[in-house]
Amino acid sequence: MVDGRYRTGRTAADDGPDGPPSAVAADRPPDSPLADPAAVHFDDEERPARALSGRIGVAVAVVAFAAALLVLWQVFRPLAQGSQFYLIIFLAGTLPLVFLVYRSGFPLRKTNKTAQPAPGPEAPARRDLPSPLDWVLAAGTLLVCLYPVNPFAGGYNEFLNRQGLLETPDVIAGAVMLVLVVEACRRTTGLALPIVCLAFLAYGYYGGLLPQNWSIAHSGLDFAQIVDALYNSGSGFYGTPLDVAATYIVLFTIYGAVLDLSGASRFFVDLSVAAFRKSRSAAGRTAVAAGFLLGTVSGSGTATAVSVGAVTWPMLRRAGYPAEQAGGMLAAAGVGAILSPPTLGAAAFIVAEYLDVSYLTVLGWAMIPTVLYYLGILLAVEIDVRRFQVRPIDAPATSAWRLLGRFGYHFSSLVLIVLLLAVGQSATRAVVYATLLAAVLSFLDRRAWLNPRRLFAALSAGVRGVLPVVAVCAAAGIITATTTKTGLGAQLASLLIDGARAVSDNPTVVLALTVVLAAIALAVLGLAVPVTASFIIGWVIIGPALLGLGVSAPAAAMFVFYYSVLSEVTPPTALAAVGASAITGGRTVPTMWQALKYALPAFLAPIAFVLTDPGEYLLARGPVTGVVWATLVAAFAVVGLAVATGGWMPGIGAAGPASRVLGGLAGLLLLYLAPLTIAAGAVALALAAGIAIIHRTGRTTL
Repeated sequence: MVDGRYRTGRTAADDGPDGPPSAVAADRPPDSPLADPAAVHFDDEERPARALSGRIGVAVAVVAFAAALLVLWQVFRPLAQGSQFYLIIFLAGTLPLVFLVYRSGFPLRKTNKTAQPAPGPEAPARRDLPSPLDWVLAAGTLLVCLYPVNPFAGGYNEFLNRQGLLETPDVIAGAVMLVLVVEACRRTTGLALPIVCLAFLAYGYYGGLLPQNWSIAHSGLDFAQIVDALYNSGSGFYGTPLDVAATYIVLFTIYGAVLDLSGASRFFVDLSVAAFRKSRSAAGRTAVAAGFLLGTVSGSGTATAVSVGAVTWPMLRRAGYPAEQAGGMLAAAGVGAILSPPTLGAAAFIVAEYLDVSYLTVLGWAMIPTVLYYLGILLAVEIDVRRFQVRPIDAPATSAWRLLGRFGYHFSSLVLIVLLLAVGQSATRAVVYATLLAAVLSFLDRRAWLNPRRLFAALSAGVRGVLPVVAVCAAAGIITATTTKTGLGAQLASLLIDGARAVSDNPTVVLALTVVLAAIALAVLGLAVPVTASFIIGWVIIGPALLGLGVSAPAAAMFVFYYSVLSEVTPPTALAAVGASAITGGRTVPTMWQALKYALPAFLAPIAFVLTDPGEYLLARGPVTGVVWATLVAAFAVVGLAVATGGWMPGIGAAGPASRVLGGLAGLLLLYLAPLTIAAGAVALALAAGIAIIHRTGRTTL
């Protein structure tokens, strides 16, 4: 994802002065399946944006570029007035752009159905310009965003001094800001999250009318108190979610844009093709490997799924994969992008901020779960090769070693991020230095030079890419502020625990039931709202419940994080599967179920984090020996789950119903990292293998 909209094919504006910015185009044979593939980009947190051109497009790009410069300046020379002042300026530079870049969804213009568009490639763009209302909303957003620093109202310091005692103009400005933030969120993500925000607002305002013997009742907030909490405090619009978006996420989107224009994305896909060209399962392995490598750049599940799918679907089709099966594989591999270091999804930065740990620490927690996730996908790929009699394909003759020798420098910036984090540099400085390195290394390929014009495009595209996240994070401030002011989080957490205790008083059973209920709640929540908002809501409501039962903060946070991410492959929404099915032409719902099959280990592994103390070993927290044995046991659990979902025992052959049931049971038992369940799981897995061997021997004899 670079500019936050669908793009099929390339335009002259995307290319450098010497041609397309593909780093490996020179090494790609003319008959390669990757020759001039369609470039498709879609952000998993947004609706498709306008493809603005002409003077309006230039104006938006200039404002976005100025916002990028502000972000970079803040890294090395923070504004003296403090972080909230910076967030006010940042929001004033980005939120108005939402109303120009994203459509309202309402038919505000009357169109002449008989009129023919003017000839020329710019005709579609001219019909999709911002409406007068869009301009009014953008201007109004700019005014209310800058109101707190308005010198005519006393300036920024005087505005802060009025906290808790807002004057009428302050309340009016804050109310307008509230409406505009909700509308910006609606434009970028749809109706679900705005409805959730309005529900929290209604609870804050009318909660005092609830029967006071209800645990969720409170004394009630008047409108001025709500506006004060949102507009003039650190827990509202300018709270942690927006802080993370304005300091971390935007820098990583800029970094991704620079890498994309330097040819890294194309190199990662080409390398995946070259690495597996002689394997029978080359097509499937290529899709998975490309998803992982491209995901380290994008950090976006749907973007990775459709980008990789546009390139690898022709290979998968020639190999004999059904459209739905291929789409499910692409969706699962793409969602792994949000789980893959060093650029996890946006919610990972919020994990680091909430727990007050370094981003490198969160990367460390994500390493083993990422390995287990891709192990499950690769096992499913190998099983499908045998189940569907996948055919080998003619792959390009380009050597992977040749590509690495010529373009392996694209890995340098990724390695630099980890090294700088390891020596104590902040995540913000690490990604800025990595971006500079990627820009410099682009000059090693004549067709990918980041000259001033293309560098301008990369910086502005990086800010455009973060616009939906800005809208989501500002709207999430409504939820966090309301929860903080009313104490709703602790009350709902208590209700969740009480519901589990109504079934049993056994602490282990209470924890297990709470975890299952939390997983279901997060999965349902993820159906309606984007990943970032899902994590924020889940953390303020479900986090306290897990912490109250003795689960450590890292385990609870990563549990909520993974279940928020997995909404991308959860029917009936599953945005990554929707994007992949659009590429393969397969049926959408069957594609979702196939994606769910591939991602099943990721649904169950997070439960292991919180059910037992050794579960934290899967987050690389604990002694080395503990981490090693827990990882090995979890890997066998993934094998059992792969047998259950794929109907094939690796190294043996087809698995009948009995073997599949035993494999699934083994997976569940092994993920509960206690000695008795591990032993039972090992026995179940051995029985599944034995029955598969007997089944194969019987068929051979016949």
